Amino acid sequence: MNATTHPAPVDEAIAAAVEQARAAAVELAGADVGIAEAGGPSAQVGVHLGVRAEGEHAATHAFAATLPGYVGWHWAVTMVRAPGGEPSVAEVVLLPGDGALLAPAWVPWSERLQPGDLGPGDLLPTAPDDPRLVPGYTDSGDPQVEQVAFELGLGRVRVLSRLGRSEAAERWYEGDFGPDSPMAKQAPAHCGSCGFYLPLAGSLQAGFGVCGNEFATADGRVVSVEYGCGAHSEVVAEPALEPVGTVYEDELIDIEAPPAAAEPADSAEPAEPADSVEPAADLGEQPVIDLEADTVQPVDEDDLAEAGQGEDEPGGEQLGEADPGRLDPPAPIEGGVQEPAPGDAGEHLGG
Repeated sequence: MNATTHPAPVDEAIAAAVEQARAAAVELAGADVGIAEAGGPSAQVGVHLGVRAEGEHAATHAFAATLPGYVGWHWAVTMVRAPGGEPSVAEVVLLPGDGALLAPAWVPWSERLQPGDLGPGDLLPTAPDDPRLVPGYTDSGDPQVEQVAFELGLGRVRVLSRLGRSEAAERWYEGDFGPDSPMAKQAPAHCGSCGFYLPLAGSLQAGFGVCGNEFATADGRVVSVEYGCGAHSEVVAEPALEPVGTVYEDELIDIEAPPAAAEPADSAEPAEPADSVEPAADLGEQPVIDLEADTVQPVDEDDLAEAGQGEDEPGGEQLGEADPGRLDPPAPIEGGVQEPAPGDAGEHLGG
């Protein structure tokens, strides 16, 4: 009630009956045990706030309420008067004013119930005409459900209807384990490709399943196939790298290419001996002796006969039968040949 005076005309006799209205408010306050124990009924009725006309011979007096916990409330005493008679009290009530602390509006328990309110021992009956359920013998639209429902002696009395499945799917899809949750948006992959994902049966199989990873936050919960978390089965940790030795830059290493083909060691040019044999005078056709080879070039027998080294000469031997490892020096020739230095090729010529 507005505490200000109503602009409509008020019956003068009723407007003057302020103390009569107060006494009625104090009487009502004393009838309440709780109010009486809070300091007495007279202490619960405050100052007069005004009077408001309710009709030609009716008006309501307002008094401030000083009850603990009733801030902003007031006592309303409605009085009436017959034409030519005295005012009398018609009604006394305690009403909230502007800014008063009020209890929430009453809501049926079925509408107040929230997920998680059901505790051990609590019963939550379903209505006989609950649209989420249908009798088990009817066509539910889900072959998996009907297969269970029609098993003789084991079928359920009621099963989820199409509406019930749709509401459940929508609730799961938009919940904490749906694709729009913060966890799913940061996940490396979806539950549909996870080895811990257990798909549901029936018509909900394509979109939902149960998480079977004990370390995941959704363990044992119904999750959307598009949900995901960091405990995906294919998230494999990178193997630890073993420490290595000194690392070299490839550009700073000069690598020589291997030779195309290995050359024999004999192909290298021999070092020139320190003391070489000077060429002798023209001796005609003589055997050519290679000082670095083990074979002797063939010489004609006639040439050997002229040089005094034929078959019949004492001590003479056929060159073909000679020991390859030992060669006799040629016969002396006029003009002479300089003696080679010891240790030189002359070692091969000496007897």
